[in-house]
Amino acid sequence: MLCHLVVAQLIARARTGDWLRTDHFVESARVWSRANGASPNWFESARLRKVSVELASTIWAIDPPRDSEELAKLFTDGWQLDYRSPTVRGIHDVCAARAFRLKFGQ
Repeated sequence: MLCHLVVAQLIARARTGDWLRTDHFVESARVWSRANGASPNWFESARLRKVSVELASTIWAIDPPRDSEELAKLFTDGWQLDYRSPTVRGIHDVCAARAFRLKFGQ
């Protein structure tokens, strides 16, 4: 879910100059949850929002694609991430490392 939210944050930044608004964040989380049969509690969702902005900010500073149309291509038609993309795999690796640190307190 974190990777999905980070890419959504990057798209929002490219389109609007700001990170996802709360309502758009909630909708992005719901899209992922419905597709994956998961439902994080409110505390986990709040933490994911904070972490997704932190990671998106770091990735944005590294110089990812900044064109919203190019970033949107990281998703397939069903709003699933396209893991064939090297960009998606790189973002996923960053997110997985962060999730590991969050889970194990490192």
